[in-house]
Amino acid sequence: MDKSKELKLSKIANDIRIGVIEGVYNAGCGHPGGSLSMADVMTYLYFEEMNIDPKNPKAEGRDRFVLSKGHTAPVLYATLAERGYFPKEDLKTLRKTTSYLQGHPDMKGTPGVDMTTGSLGLGFSAACGMALSGKVNKQDYRVYTVLGDGESEEGQVWEAAMFAAHYKLDNLVAVLDWNGLQIDGPITEVMNPTPHDEKFRAFGWHVISINAHDFSDIEAAFAEAKTVKGKPTVIIAKSVKGKGVSYMENACEWHGQAPKEDLYKVAIADLEKIAEGLN
Repeated sequence: MDKSKELKLSKIANDIRIGVIEGVYNAGCGHPGGSLSMADVMTYLYFEEMNIDPKNPKAEGRDRFVLSKGHTAPVLYATLAERGYFPKEDLKTLRKTTSYLQGHPDMKGTPGVDMTTGSLGLGFSAACGMALSGKVNKQDYRVYTVLGDGESEEGQVWEAAMFAAHYKLDNLVAVLDWNGLQIDGPITEVMNPTPHDEKFRAFGWHVISINAHDFSDIEAAFAEAKTVKGKPTVIIAKSVKGKGVSYMENACEWHGQAPKEDLYKVAIADLEKIAEGLN
């Protein structure tokens, strides 16, 4: 990837991280850690990879995206706002009863949301159904979904993985956010689902492993996925939970809480410092 493109995407990702912090701070609750870890992948998906049009969010031929780890809605909302689906100022209404930005994605109320998610594993299954529908109806859209590594402890995930391989859903790409932490601690201590790569291969998937914060890695992975025929692809993205905010990085306690004013200011200062380094 050339440096100018990488710089552009890095700036967008940092703005999305700021949007995540603004959302959860103003809500007084939410899930910042796993939102921050996926900001780079979400940036690439929405600004480079997917065939989408913010002015026509329900276009029949669009690519679909499903946030299976629905609790990290703040990163989806911040990405959609950055891409122009709705005003960035609305991120501050996150989780308010009058807001269309609820704690988990709602396809009926939020522009750009393709599937309502929340219960872990459900979104992955829905993405498989969307991909099968595309095959049956001979449409050429692609389906992308993001899963949590803790989410992969759910049996439904592996039922969906079997389904996708059985129906040869090569129009489906799953990204596994492998930040190593869930709400109760390290995933390997709570209910160890590793090794993800060997398990997905055994279930009939094409597996790619990347650094979730390296845009060249991300670009190469999605390009490779498009060459795969006859099987779905999973991109195992090694990430840092809380990426970009000093005290949130690799700290499971920031899985599901919002910063108070003092730590909000620290978070924004951290991200503004990153922004300065990108200018």
